[in-house]
Amino acid sequence: SPSILPERKPPPPFASPPSRQMTALDIKIEFGGGLELLFEGKKTISISVPRASADTVVTIKDVLIHLKDNHVKERPEMFLQGDNVRPGVLTLVNDTDWELCGGAEYEVQAGDSLTFISTLHGG
Repeated sequence: SPSILPERKPPPPFASPPSRQMTALDIKIEFGGGLELLFEGKKTISISVPRASADTVVTIKDVLIHLKDNHVKERPEMFLQGDNVRPGVLTLVNDTDWELCGGAEYEVQAGDSLTFISTLHGG
């Protein structure tokens, strides 16, 4: 007797998963007041902070962690305290005090410039 079930088609081939390729956020970092000594004497560096997708938010806190893990060459405690800048380090976002921009939670945009200036000097 004929089957009353519809003809069964083979399942479609598996689609390849979406690319997990990381995108990066390119920003300029400037150092002053002696902080450049922790970054091989460089007063300006350009960095690419990895992120999962172009929609992924990158905060200054993320940038600080990236700097600590990939760019600080010596004495990170002179720059960071935990995952934040240490007291006495002036932080600017596009030449504006980061406290006016949201501090460590500021969402960094492509092309932003972050400046870190140490106000701590030996005596």
